[in-house]
Amino acid sequence: MASTLLGKTLVIANPKARSGLAVAAIDYAKSFFAAHAGLTEACDFYMTKAIGDATVRCADASDFDTVVALGGDGIIHEVANGLMQIDRASRPALAIIPFGSGNDIARTWGVPFNDAEKALAHLASSAKHTIDVGRVNDEFFLETLSFGLDAAIALDTTDKRASGTIEKGEQLYVTSGIKYMASGSKGYACTFSLDGGPAQHIRSLIFAIQNGPTYGGGFRVCPKADPADGKLDICYNVKSPAIPVLLALFGLARFGKHAGSSAVAFARASHIEIEYEDPSVPCQADGERVEGSRFVVDLLPAELDIYR
Repeated sequence: MASTLLGKTLVIANPKARSGLAVAAIDYAKSFFAAHAGLTEACDFYMTKAIGDATVRCADASDFDTVVALGGDGIIHEVANGLMQIDRASRPALAIIPFGSGNDIARTWGVPFNDAEKALAHLASSAKHTIDVGRVNDEFFLETLSFGLDAAIALDTTDKRASGTIEKGEQLYVTSGIKYMASGSKGYACTFSLDGGPAQHIRSLIFAIQNGPTYGGGFRVCPKADPADGKLDICYNVKSPAIPVLLALFGLARFGKHAGSSAVAFARASHIEIEYEDPSVPCQADGERVEGSRFVVDLLPAELDIYR
């Protein structure tokens, strides 16, 4: 067993995160780990070059004690998907140096974001915890999964970041939200069941399944969601409100105050099955696109060790 906090450590970094500003964070991390030799047994760095690199590298990381993801929610999502391909007994712990636009995973874990110095100081004094992991079909997620109009907004923010937008975090999510909600979408017809219960039919404008409370840069869609409580939290619409009401609910969701509206309902479950009539329904997991029209969602309890 390693005598140091993180043991043998692999840092997987996305140099393109936050429009390239992550390069300075990577340099600082290299200096930090070199100067704090007692923090790790050994420390290797791997720079991603393309989407999916982190997942492939992490799937072969069973000889490490800890994998550190440096970048935004996208790279953390990729790292987690790679780690989940390793048997639980030999699966490395996950730590993060969050440097992105949304940083919702960091918000949930209480890790300082977009500041490598603070994030690394936090890591050096952190402790290991165990969290649940969500799975949709063959994709794993740590924070958020959503469908329909809600997912279209999240995916639009991803597309805008890829195109080099200067908008960041909450501002980016707000502009995408107004764009889609003001378009008068009638939603997506679907049938779903929770924990094997009776089928329910709705035309979903929002169908969010949360392992943590926020997405979109801090919108508290499921304010009570906890990644270590053995349940997924769900928020979905039970009415199709007029556009002005819909926009108002969107604003209230920033602070979790939409929970008082009769237009939405909340539930908790560990197994969800949902099927959409439209085979091209938008779906996202931690901001990454998921294809399909039928989705089986499960919570995998206590599947990942993290530093927070």
